[in-house]
Amino acid sequence: MKRFIIVLFFIGLSCFQCNRAEAIKIGLLQDVDKCYFGIATDGQIVDTSTSKQIIPINKLTTYELEGHRSCIELKTEDDDRYKIDCSNITIRTFDKSSYVCVKQKWYRGTVHVINNDGNLTVVNDLGIEDYVQGVTPAEMPSSWNYEALKAQAIAVRSYAIANIGKHGSKGYDLADNTQDQAYNGIACETERTNQAVQDTAGIVLTYDDHIISTMYSASAGGQTKSALESWGKDVPYLQSVKSFDDEVPANGHGVGMTQHGAKNLADMGYNAYQILAYFYSSIHFAKLNPETYK
Repeated sequence: MKRFIIVLFFIGLSCFQCNRAEAIKIGLLQDVDKCYFGIATDGQIVDTSTSKQIIPINKLTTYELEGHRSCIELKTEDDDRYKIDCSNITIRTFDKSSYVCVKQKWYRGTVHVINNDGNLTVVNDLGIEDYVQGVTPAEMPSSWNYEALKAQAIAVRSYAIANIGKHGSKGYDLADNTQDQAYNGIACETERTNQAVQDTAGIVLTYDDHIISTMYSASAGGQTKSALESWGKDVPYLQSVKSFDDEVPANGHGVGMTQHGAKNLADMGYNAYQILAYFYSSIHFAKLNPETYK
């Protein structure tokens, strides 16, 4: 198996032009009547459509936003209240490398708050590599074999880009939970997983010149399932293979890469690209064009 997968890798690596990859929007909260936020450094609330400042905000201060039918109300720790006549606002820091806090978690990028008749949707807007850093250790233990972590990072990136716009009608691309991929912001980042993301920066899996939706699960109990078997639709790159995770019970849909299987293959000496080429049939590796990708 090792020799076969090495051939696949060297034949498959290519440059890939990505049309829309400078940022991704992740849904953090949906249809809530209020939310709380803070920022690590001074910043502002702006009108998302015009980028014009609505109100400045102070660092390390808790603010409350409450949705109303015609406006969003901002409440400070001192109980000062401000009416924001705007249905889509952005919370951002003046320092672009700083963080925004929502749901008691810190996130890179900016945060949008969308008001729909009093129901608030909170969205984290950030670069894809920053997003991958916040997903990889949430999906796979950072102590696992480094090659497995690299495989996980590539799978996370591929799934994200392939599914941009999945929840577009709700104002974001992906959810922050296992409906798509677990995403915990910077709190879960580690030096090892961030390095795995950086070492695979821009690398994705493709089939027939399209980035693939890299389905994966914790374990399959010895044999993965094909997409046809699980969902009634044949997907050429999602076929049934030995999962190399017999020691753990099946956990998840069992389609595509299994994380325990990836770890075990890595422990056996296989690298990230060999692991991925094994679990996803007939795929190629591509490097996103840095001119259109961040």
